[in-house]
Amino acid sequence: MIDSSESSNNRRDFLKTTGTVTAAGALSGITLPKVHAAVDDTVKIGLVGCGGRGTGAVKNALSLSAAFGPIKLVAMADVFQSHLDNRYRTLERNFKEKMDVPNDRRFISFDGYKGVIDSVGKGGVAIFTTPCAFRWVHFKYAIEKGVNVFMEKPVCGDAPSGRKLLELNKAAKKKNMKVGVGLMVRHCRGRQELWNRIQDGEIGDILMMRAYRMAGPIASFQSKHQRDDKAYQGMSETLYQIKRFHSFLWLSGGAFSDYNIHQIDETSWMKNDWPVEAHAVGGRHYKIDRKDGKEWADQNFDSYSVEYTYPDGTKLHFDGRNMIGCTNDFASYVHGTKGSGIVSMASHTPGKVRTFTDQHVSKNLRAKNVKWAYPQPEANPYDLEWEDLINAIRNDEPYNEVDRGVRASMVTSMGRFAAHTGRKITWDEYKDNDHFLAPNADTLTLDGPSPLQLDPDGRYPVPMPGVITKKEYMAKRRPPAPAAGKPKKKAKKA
Repeated sequence: MIDSSESSNNRRDFLKTTGTVTAAGALSGITLPKVHAAVDDTVKIGLVGCGGRGTGAVKNALSLSAAFGPIKLVAMADVFQSHLDNRYRTLERNFKEKMDVPNDRRFISFDGYKGVIDSVGKGGVAIFTTPCAFRWVHFKYAIEKGVNVFMEKPVCGDAPSGRKLLELNKAAKKKNMKVGVGLMVRHCRGRQELWNRIQDGEIGDILMMRAYRMAGPIASFQSKHQRDDKAYQGMSETLYQIKRFHSFLWLSGGAFSDYNIHQIDETSWMKNDWPVEAHAVGGRHYKIDRKDGKEWADQNFDSYSVEYTYPDGTKLHFDGRNMIGCTNDFASYVHGTKGSGIVSMASHTPGKVRTFTDQHVSKNLRAKNVKWAYPQPEANPYDLEWEDLINAIRNDEPYNEVDRGVRASMVTSMGRFAAHTGRKITWDEYKDNDHFLAPNADTLTLDGPSPLQLDPDGRYPVPMPGVITKKEYMAKRRPPAPAAGKPKKKAKKA
């Protein structure tokens, strides 16, 4: 269960819990003192999941060595040998002196995370950047070993795994583990100042917020069924799906959860509250190849529109789209009774935040209605989140972002769930539901069956709003289409 009272944190509570973050910003570029020069104070880090984001996290961490004391990468794990090898070579070219990853600490298996965590040991950091289906599995073992963690967002794609993480995190807190979550926008100094100004009433009471994440296709673009691509032939169904994890809900929460969480989180942060209801629409418009008519191997919609409602009735309107030839947009805005503000302008970094005297938001710094703008250039929040984590480790300060990361992940997936079922979803409904997308994530094997199976026609099940119910929309077999004029009330069970 999740305590809904956490949504009512006042400003004093927020500042108390983020004091470490604010203080750490002042340490940027300053070498921390070494109390015991004779003691090896190297912070060992290990990477579980050798993709682009994982490699980026390692780069962010290793880049801090000069200012925050020695940091070394000592272990890596993945389920694909090519991923690990390629990322190792990339990191070695840039950080050779900060790499200590011999062959016996390069793990290729589902259990490789154990080798990484064991290699890092207490005082080090295990970096979890696999698809989120495995987050609770890896976190559980890290807690057993008392190893600090940095876990990438989203941390869960459904309510049951979110509840698992919250329960596990109680033990992590008791052990005083330092745990960072990759919602780096929260560490952006400009956005922290914007938050302060909004809480101080600079734009008045928030009336409405809006956010956009619109770009070209992701994940499944021009990728058909695995047997049509030589690169995937001979690969188990489980590995194929992991290779293309954005396309499958059980692994990542789909493109919606993986791509849109930042803006849903950052606007909720500005509101200083969390949504209690989601009402959404979405559709699959271009999931058929225009040349050969084959359906893409993918479960995502390519457009989403979610109306989130907060306890006081304030709305967040989120629009996401992944289509060619359409207007692209990547921004978040807040509108209040006395003015408005930009939370994100064109990307996560830099934020280029500012406030306005009226409702006309503008990307022009010289616009007459600009009231305040954060000085440029800004520090990179991907670096800042690591500064804050390493600072907490060096000084043994409380640092745990899991509860907030779970809430942001679940609120995001609540919006996806509303779109896929075609039903309004309340927070109380969603947080307690038992729709577990990958309950056996801790027992999967490289050549074993996947939690998601193809139907007899060789197709993956896709969301069918109004046809498949809230509990059935992810049934492992695609239900037959309803007869014309006779809508099917209940989907065929797997």
